[in-house]
Amino acid sequence: MAPDRPDRPDLTENAANAENVANAASGRDRLGPAARASLRWESGLGLLVIAIVIFGAMSSPRFLTTGNFFNTAVTAGEIAIMALPMTLIIISGEIDLSVASILGMSSALLGFLWARHWPMLAIFVVVALAGILAGLINGLLVTRVGLPSLAVTIGTLALYRGVALILLGPNTVSDFPSGYIGIGINPLPGTQIPWNLAIFVVLAVIFGIVLHFTATGRSIYAMGASQEAALFAGIRVKRVKTTLYAVSGLVCALAGVLWTFRLATAVQNNGLGQELAVVAVVLLGGVSIFGGKGTLAGVVLAVIAFAGLQNALLLTNFNQEATGIVIGALLLVSVFAPNLAALRRGRLPRWIRRRTHPGGAGGHPAPAVDQT
Repeated sequence: MAPDRPDRPDLTENAANAENVANAASGRDRLGPAARASLRWESGLGLLVIAIVIFGAMSSPRFLTTGNFFNTAVTAGEIAIMALPMTLIIISGEIDLSVASILGMSSALLGFLWARHWPMLAIFVVVALAGILAGLINGLLVTRVGLPSLAVTIGTLALYRGVALILLGPNTVSDFPSGYIGIGINPLPGTQIPWNLAIFVVLAVIFGIVLHFTATGRSIYAMGASQEAALFAGIRVKRVKTTLYAVSGLVCALAGVLWTFRLATAVQNNGLGQELAVVAVVLLGGVSIFGGKGTLAGVVLAVIAFAGLQNALLLTNFNQEATGIVIGALLLVSVFAPNLAALRRGRLPRWIRRRTHPGGAGGHPAPAVDQT
């Protein structure tokens, strides 16, 4: 049975504030400050996308060609797909740095099983289950053991990459059927839309509906705004967060399959280092690193801006070794600007904040709450 709401006025007020933040950020309160801030950030991203298109068109006549759009979408597809569950995790107040390692482990597992003559459909099932298991391990360590998600996912980043190394070692597998390889490099029949872009669009719609139009989405915002208040509001914090990590593992496994078919090669270091690009895209989309704020629309615009900028610089004579400087500077601004108020208050993300008062502010012991 759900616990009674506490009589303490400070906790009751915190729960109400968390609910207001969740409603505003998720779009129910269109006039709320969180909603207005999100709209302003998204408008800025829209202008940034236009500026990147103009810059690319002026820098190279190939930028606005159909072939270049196709290549840009193909190369950015897996990062865009992994950014969707990462968005929900960061909004909930946590983080997952193991996403690219799950991609690499899934790719290695696919190649390992294919080399042993497993049927491809059975391989897909095993890879999906492995991704879910990897996500569950992250989620259970964070929610049930109580470890910080930053430390947990740094550890599993190395763990899952090590599993990939054990599975394939220095070997590569590249004799996949041409029909499956076509998924990674060919468009949908009768279109110029890559498969991974089509999958991203479908998943973005699903994640957007869940985040902005369901009770689960409002719970995610409330947890990011104040986990203690979310508990007293009756939200099953542990269950929701564990589910988010499991979904992230499944989506990253899918990205690993697409990555493998796009390169037509399974190797243990597939996707190495791409977790930073995923986090960068999410933060560029206006998702607060402190949790409780952000939209899927902003992340979609950030995907377009990030991929477009990388492609525009690639087509120019710009020193490619210095491309990271430009993107890194852009990301620093994107993190600093929307979180300026939180930085002024000295607020730290939950995943790096060490609690010195288990009962919250004031040091009062909090009543037991079912977080299942």
